[in-house]
Amino acid sequence: MAVSRQARIAVILFNLGGPDSLDAVRPFLFNLFNDRAIINLPQPARWCLAQLISRLRAGTACAIYSELGGASPILPQTENQAQALAAQLASRGFTHSKCFIAMRYWHPFAEETVAAVREFAPDHVILLPLYPQFSTTTTQSSLEQWRGLSADLVAREHVICCYPEAAGWIAAQADLIQASLAGMAADVPVRLLFSAHGLPKKIVDQGDPYPGQVAQTVAAVLNRLDMAVPVDYEICYQSRVGPLEWIGPSTEACLEKAGEEGKAVLVIPIAFTSEHSETLVELDIEYRAAAERFGVREYIRVPTVSNHPAFIAGLADLCEAALACDVLCGMNGTDRNCLG
Repeated sequence: MAVSRQARIAVILFNLGGPDSLDAVRPFLFNLFNDRAIINLPQPARWCLAQLISRLRAGTACAIYSELGGASPILPQTENQAQALAAQLASRGFTHSKCFIAMRYWHPFAEETVAAVREFAPDHVILLPLYPQFSTTTTQSSLEQWRGLSADLVAREHVICCYPEAAGWIAAQADLIQASLAGMAADVPVRLLFSAHGLPKKIVDQGDPYPGQVAQTVAAVLNRLDMAVPVDYEICYQSRVGPLEWIGPSTEACLEKAGEEGKAVLVIPIAFTSEHSETLVELDIEYRAAAERFGVREYIRVPTVSNHPAFIAGLADLCEAALACDVLCGMNGTDRNCLG
């Protein structure tokens, strides 16, 4: 049965969150490392380790956020996306829809968002992670936390667990890539580096589908680009921390290889939907400096999709499709795939 466009619909946008001041950096890090999806230890061992790691990493992290004016831009970026999606849904006749934001590790926390949704009293709740590719460390962690806090909501719940090949997401990526390519030197061979946030290898070995979905996104983008010549590209992973073995190759290793081979690089943040420290500092500052050291002939970074019209329209498409089922999985239609 089709959902009435007069129904009250709450769309929950899930994201990581980020510190809103330098004083918030250490508690933000503690919340991150105290998540069992990140460090799979029982309490109180996880709490103690999270305290230690957050204390040790606070100085480095504060230096990163100082480059961004002392705060993460992820919340205002997500607020802009929420406003754009709300406007898109309203333009389609869903005049009683409202978008909410639930961050995992800093305000607004899911507890705050559940209270706001309860007051809104929706008929339907759409859970929409701003992670196109599913991972137990991101989407699953956010959804499990939400469900633990929202059991008393009487609205019908609709989950969008992943959308690695969603048309709007892919169209926005391809458009931004083409615009960036147009500004690069024509006489230098270019390699596309699709850079995604890394994961410890042991998490992938336990069945996390994230790297496979990243590869599917890349394949869909390349198909959309439909370039006349074979594309020189690599998938790589950034943001490694700690002593564990992480999936690879690393973005830095791929930059070194490109320098050795006399290539220019176009870096595409293929798993990020907004700008934050991993793009504005890690890609724009740290890896740019590494590229210069390695002799990369030109280094250009593609913007994230953020408020790209195709991406926002694509999110609205996902919301409409999700209203027809309980779980919308980008891997397998309406059958459960990523979620257990």
